[in-house]
Amino acid sequence: MALSKKMESALNEQIILEAYASFLYLSMASWCEQKTLDGCAEFMHRQSDEERMHMLKLFNYVNEVDGHALTPAVKQAPHEWPSVQNLFQQVFEHEQKVTKAINNLVDIALQEKDHSTSNFLQWYVDEQREEEALMRSILDRIKLIGDGPQSLYYIDKEVRAINTRAQQGPAGGK
Repeated sequence: MALSKKMESALNEQIILEAYASFLYLSMASWCEQKTLDGCAEFMHRQSDEERMHMLKLFNYVNEVDGHALTPAVKQAPHEWPSVQNLFQQVFEHEQKVTKAINNLVDIALQEKDHSTSNFLQWYVDEQREEEALMRSILDRIKLIGDGPQSLYYIDKEVRAINTRAQQGPAGGK
């Protein structure tokens, strides 16, 4: 079954969004490294890799179903943030944007009775629910820590703990 031109175009737009997310998080990792927030930098590197994997998964799917996946042109990501709190707020907002885009893709697939693509996208629906929950959790911890003199140390420590749990896999807690 070949993709409709509308679905193919929408999936190629999602490829661009996922590629941008990968570069955005890579830029954030660099910023964190400059601020010696090693736990946050490691987290952002991992997120960047994950977004690239999301992009490639879409790219491969489009070609697998006889579409034409396009290599994305990606706009320049920002390089500076006023604070680590602001950085994580922007991550959360970006994940919300991605969730909205995924939901739009599901809507198009359902309208076109493209059950294969609808089924494929369910993985992304679940992934986005997890991503938003994780970012909300980090933001909640950041709010609890506050912005006192040692806040950066404790924020970085909390994010480092999240990295450790993620490396341990599902048994290590998510």
